[in-house]
Amino acid sequence: MSPLKKNFPHARILAIESSCDETAAAVLENGRVLLSSVVASQIDLHQQYGGVFPEVASRQHVRTIHAVVEQTLQQAHMNLENIDAIAVTRGPGLAGSLVVGVNMAKGMAMGSRLPLIGVNHLEGHIYSAWLYPSETPVPPPAPQFPLLALLVSGGHTELNLMRDHLQYERLGSTLDDAAGEAFDKVARLIGLPYPGGPSVQNAAAYGSKEAFHFPRAWMEGSSDFSFSGLKTSVLRTVRDLESQGKPLPVNDLAAGFQDAVVEVLFKKTMLAARKYNVKNIVVAGGVSANQALREAFLNQSEFTVFIPPLKYCTDNAAMIAAAGYYRFVHDKVDTLEFDVLPNWPLS
Repeated sequence: MSPLKKNFPHARILAIESSCDETAAAVLENGRVLLSSVVASQIDLHQQYGGVFPEVASRQHVRTIHAVVEQTLQQAHMNLENIDAIAVTRGPGLAGSLVVGVNMAKGMAMGSRLPLIGVNHLEGHIYSAWLYPSETPVPPPAPQFPLLALLVSGGHTELNLMRDHLQYERLGSTLDDAAGEAFDKVARLIGLPYPGGPSVQNAAAYGSKEAFHFPRAWMEGSSDFSFSGLKTSVLRTVRDLESQGKPLPVNDLAAGFQDAVVEVLFKKTMLAARKYNVKNIVVAGGVSANQALREAFLNQSEFTVFIPPLKYCTDNAAMIAAAGYYRFVHDKVDTLEFDVLPNWPLS
């Protein structure tokens, strides 16, 4: 890895995120101190479709991105003259949505002559564990290497070993559905609204996880994940109940499903953490907002676990700024010619 830029220990990064259905911007200092963060959500627009409608998402990004960036700079009491570099999500994500953010960042970088950094969205989720707001009286400790990062979101579920900044060794990933994708699909199966993660969690709070014991795909000796069998088991259970004319015990189904997902994520991560003798565990991505998953990790005492605050678990630009900072200080900047990468893997 290239040496740190000694002249930029307190570099300020303006970041833009538009990989899916959130239009976001943020200003971050020193890789950790969040000066401002604005997120314009599109959830209300996409609920009628039961998921994100790509064309609607990209059009909405066009409508809101200028205002979001302007508001972000105003909240930080800054203009581009106070910024050292611009970071933007390059991928993975929806191609049309990514293009809006990347073109905005390119235009700003060209006009201001600031360095431009294309950031992997998944990398951003991991670096959300480094964030804290500027008003925090005492800076919290940062994750220590080597660490194990469990990345759980709507499109990705994977375990990555990090021995230093920007170094990723993928130990395992999902062989089919990602955890967040499974939450959305099961929510639809049992009649819960989009987005599935919060809906299932809320229903599970009033159900019994003992009412249904759904299968766990352990795949002994592997750090990979699989949730398609679990989803199919829920489907068969729902069809069986419906064929008998019984009302669906939605809360119990949600609780049983959630318990199966959380148990697999938690136990496989702990096994890998012991195997590689890591110092810390980072749990990040949209599914890291799930309360049962957070409790599973925070209630154990074997490893120090870093889980971002709820507002940084879902898509935001603060995490892109954090990853962008470490790329900037390690001289990993990009030219204006780069294109979006909708299927960009992390490692």
